[in-house]
Amino acid sequence: MRILLVEDEPSAARMLAKGLREQAYAVDVATDGEAALYQAHVNDYDLIILDVMLPVKDGFDVCREIRAAGSAVPLIMLTARDAVADRVAGLDAGADDYLIKPFDFSELLARVRALLRRGEVLQTETIKIADLELDTQAQRARRAGRAIHLTTKEYALLEYFARHADRVVRRADIAAHVWDANFDIFSNLIEVYVQRLRRKIDDGHELKLLHTRRGEGYVLTAEEEAHA
Repeated sequence: MRILLVEDEPSAARMLAKGLREQAYAVDVATDGEAALYQAHVNDYDLIILDVMLPVKDGFDVCREIRAAGSAVPLIMLTARDAVADRVAGLDAGADDYLIKPFDFSELLARVRALLRRGEVLQTETIKIADLELDTQAQRARRAGRAIHLTTKEYALLEYFARHADRVVRRADIAAHVWDANFDIFSNLIEVYVQRLRRKIDDGHELKLLHTRRGEGYVLTAEEEAHA
């Protein structure tokens, strides 16, 4: 899942981005309101974390413009302003949630998970495809009851495939949701990670789950693949 973090205070931005990346989220950072609007326009985010007090354009205006553009991306506002009127203004601007600073990072993570679960394909904390099972809260995977040891990025890629099981996932989709803005589209990194993941989840099992559709992309499915 890819998150846009909008925070102008450098140390807070570094801390939050680091913590989110350790939880397998891809994170882009914007440091002012105009940059946030540009990023939200050119990239497809799964969630936005938006500070209210920003240079150039404040978080309320950014939120209103994102909603006016027709985007329904889940959005959490962060602010040190704890007056009821400010919370109401944030929600009225289109925010889905409002978190007051200072806050515990574990609470932010819980709110992120709660908002993502409301999405079309994010309905449960446990995903099963045949004998493959993902615990999305603990970020663990098992197949046939045995733990699969994955790096953070391997897990993020597997969860993205699992969220889109039985559907073809294009390379561009993976780049947009599993990697951040620093990803080099000309690299073979996605192919390398897909091969690593295939070995970890399919080796030793008669039923292969991760398949390549030539000229299309990849699909994670329990059905036999004639186009693998």
